[in-house]
Amino acid sequence: MQMLNGLMLLLLVLCCSSARANTVLVLGDSLSAAYGISESEGWVQLLQAQVKAQGRGISVINASISGETSAGGLARVDELLTRHRPQLVVLELGANDGLRGLPVKQVRANLEAIVLRSKAAKAQVLLLGIELPINYGTRYRLAFRQMFADLAKIHKTGFVPFFIVDIADNRSNFQADGIHPTAAAQPKILARVWPALEPMLK
Repeated sequence: MQMLNGLMLLLLVLCCSSARANTVLVLGDSLSAAYGISESEGWVQLLQAQVKAQGRGISVINASISGETSAGGLARVDELLTRHRPQLVVLELGANDGLRGLPVKQVRANLEAIVLRSKAAKAQVLLLGIELPINYGTRYRLAFRQMFADLAKIHKTGFVPFFIVDIADNRSNFQADGIHPTAAAQPKILARVWPALEPMLK
């Protein structure tokens, strides 16, 4: 019986280790939740299709919610980390905070807490930066941009500055609201994220 219990424990450890090594958790907002388009057309689902086609055996969990803020992500992250035990957390939050003009210090504290909790759960972190429209003022926009770079440097995370930069200057890449990328623009977003993400996969 003791030997059987030992074998069961070993299998459980191996199972959990495998889950961690093969799971990517994307924690984001509408930019990652495929807002306004089919879920299968979003860049996160395209990422899943890409790693599957490469035979990597990696599961991509999209925990993104349209309208999500950094505070909302922080409120959910512990449960998500416990449930999915990801090897990698792709953190794409902050845009909605910025559009609401929330204090950069507050947004930074929330994102930093998510990073620290993810790392405490033994997950790597890839931080995706975002920038705000010019009507938000130079001082706020620059502070908001620098926040992502500083967090990535201090906590030694992966980092993609302004992850939609390759589509940002072309109006045709966005839906009628002028905010959310079209289905046709999603592969360009993945192409921007992939070079930073791929080396972090085991």
